[in-house]
Amino acid sequence: MIELLAALSASAAAGIRIALPLLIVGILQGNSLWSQVPVLSHVSSPLLFGLLTSWSLVEIFAAKKLLGQRLLQVIQLLFSPIVGAIMGLAVASATPAPQWLIGLISGTLALVLQLVQVGWFYRLRGLPQWAIFIQNFLCVALVFFAIGAPWQGGLIALILLWLAVHSAQRWYQWYREGKVRS
Repeated sequence: MIELLAALSASAAAGIRIALPLLIVGILQGNSLWSQVPVLSHVSSPLLFGLLTSWSLVEIFAAKKLLGQRLLQVIQLLFSPIVGAIMGLAVASATPAPQWLIGLISGTLALVLQLVQVGWFYRLRGLPQWAIFIQNFLCVALVFFAIGAPWQGGLIALILLWLAVHSAQRWYQWYREGKVRS
């Protein structure tokens, strides 16, 4: 059960940012870097470290401008299910549940959280800087929780999922009210 909560926490981090959670997991593994991470264990560590570091900086700095946010949304929407599945499998390797099921659930959670971010982006016509700061902080915190305190990290991931469902209901009501007025 704890491994599943850790997988939810890690995949929620991937639903917020793509490269940053992978970079943190690699750094926390020490000398072996990404040797325990599915898919990434087959890529050269120095190349992967450089690529993830560069993309993490792009994610952090490009989010400050509206055009950068828009480009990041598209890229993150495409890759969040893949990275979410990788992150979920990386932290939940000892669970008795089938690996494909963990990957599917983790990827789906990452995609749902990314879709909610895209929805808020278009609803607010861009995310304010304080929201981007909270996203970055939450992403890093979820990775640390997934590794060090999976119970709390899984709980935060479930709360984020609840907020995503609640947001979707609000958007549907907002959409229906706009249709009635037209």
